[in-house]
Amino acid sequence: QVRLVESEGGLVQPGGSLRLSCAASGSIFRSSAMGWYRQAPGKQRELVAAFTSGGSTNYADSVKGRFTISRDNAKNTVYLQMNSLKPEDTAVYYCNAKSSLPTWYPNSGYDYWGQGTQVTVSS
Repeated sequence: QVRLVESEGGLVQPGGSLRLSCAASGSIFRSSAMGWYRQAPGKQRELVAAFTSGGSTNYADSVKGRFTISRDNAKNTVYLQMNSLKPEDTAVYYCNAKSSLPTWYPNSGYDYWGQGTQVTVSS
């Protein structure tokens, strides 16, 4: 079952911009803290940006001021706007949906991932 569907990434020059999107089912979207992670070759997967269940946002220090996470509730979609891209941003980017349901709720402990999309920043 496909739960999160990411848009295609791409190749962009340093200083360029790219927007990623992640579409979820309504039930997942409204019950989850949505976020973006990335994984570069030979490195651990790391948090890039995320909404908390309380509605605030968290960003990795390396992307603050350059990346923006946003959402469109009508489309059950979360976005990652990436500006001023650097070569070190090159990675596979993954959308994530982490349950914000109470622990007593059935199947409340889910943690879903998108398929991953390659973003390459190179001149």
